[in-house]
Amino acid sequence: MRRRSLLTAAATTFGTTAFAAGCGSPPKPTTASSKGGAARGRITYGVWDVYQMPAMEKAAREFERTRPGVTVEVQLTPNATYWTKLRTACSGGSAPDVFWMNGPNFGLYADNGQLLPLETEGSEAILDPADFPPDLAKLYRWKGTQYGAPKDFDTVALWFNKELFDRAGVDHPDGSWTWQDLIANAQRLTDRRRGVYGVGAPVRAQENYYNSIPQAGGWVLSKDRTESGYADPQTLDGLQLWIDMIHRYRASPTLQQLTDTDATQMFQAGKLAMTYECSYNAAVFWADPALRDKVEVAPLPRGKHRASVIHGLANVVYARTPHPELARDFVRFLSSRRGSLLQAEGTAIPARNGTQQPWVDSMPKFDLKVHLDAVDYAVPYPISTNTAAWSHKELQLLSRAWSGNESLDSVSRSLTKAMNQLLAQEGKA
Repeated sequence: MRRRSLLTAAATTFGTTAFAAGCGSPPKPTTASSKGGAARGRITYGVWDVYQMPAMEKAAREFERTRPGVTVEVQLTPNATYWTKLRTACSGGSAPDVFWMNGPNFGLYADNGQLLPLETEGSEAILDPADFPPDLAKLYRWKGTQYGAPKDFDTVALWFNKELFDRAGVDHPDGSWTWQDLIANAQRLTDRRRGVYGVGAPVRAQENYYNSIPQAGGWVLSKDRTESGYADPQTLDGLQLWIDMIHRYRASPTLQQLTDTDATQMFQAGKLAMTYECSYNAAVFWADPALRDKVEVAPLPRGKHRASVIHGLANVVYARTPHPELARDFVRFLSSRRGSLLQAEGTAIPARNGTQQPWVDSMPKFDLKVHLDAVDYAVPYPISTNTAAWSHKELQLLSRAWSGNESLDSVSRSLTKAMNQLLAQEGKA
């Protein structure tokens, strides 16, 4: 849930002119690269997740041990204020040398010259994109240039309460499930006398409709990032699944109930038999001893296609850092196999191929390989230059259809028009 709140908060904090005072040419290097000499100095590393702090500190200390004279200060800013403070710091020239970046905000920072390019070829390469899931590496490539080194990734899967399934006499879900299985069994699992529903259908992009839309054959954003996909009938099919769960099949709590109590919290409380969740919430479920033995994970039910949206964080270098080569060297280390394995001791799946097993092994009662296998059929998280602007409108308008106060057709027309206008403004910026 920590990352979800971050993405939601981001939608209300940015405008296309956020960095008018912060652009400019990067400074000349003031430290030598580790390949060309002994780098010395102090760099800062901006992060937002307190649960990952031990792993980030361990990675920083390991980097220091291999770079005598170098100090890395890991700076934690709570996710509720991270983006507001970062925007101000970037504009004022005082941002961390290296900091975490996510997909919805990446385009705005890259397009406004706030990030340094990261070499992907030759002896000075910071990373090789082939070492990471393709859609994740592409997420942090802007206008042909790589600006972010993937740090971790999230995929989405179906988490379910075994106890509730067994009580209702329903077979546990597996990779053969389709939407029809999801619907039928969600109805069977719903027990209103006990306040239990088969599945949660909140207005959640990453967890819910960014998966069902491509499963239905639809799309959110065109490949050239200039057009909304919300007028496509197949996109509407992917949205209708969730609306029907609430109003037609009555197998999900209402939007108001899901607004009052988050779907993940309802699942933890035993009020939802199933929920679509990102991989980072596995650690949340594992941390609850009473819940740990009751829940398990399965692949997302298949629509016309099998799909799971992939998102993840990246490490980026601030364009005005006084230590560009040292900062890049730190990102190179974080992206290495050793750096990735150190980070695997945190709550997120390391992005580098072949380093995910420690994450799986850390929660042995869960079949977490489901989340890793989802990479094979993953679809990219939709982003543009100013994702936050249209994603905020997306949430606002789709909520009207989820509540039943407006038809999906009407909402889709309004959303398509608003989104296309915002995308057109990006093209003129």
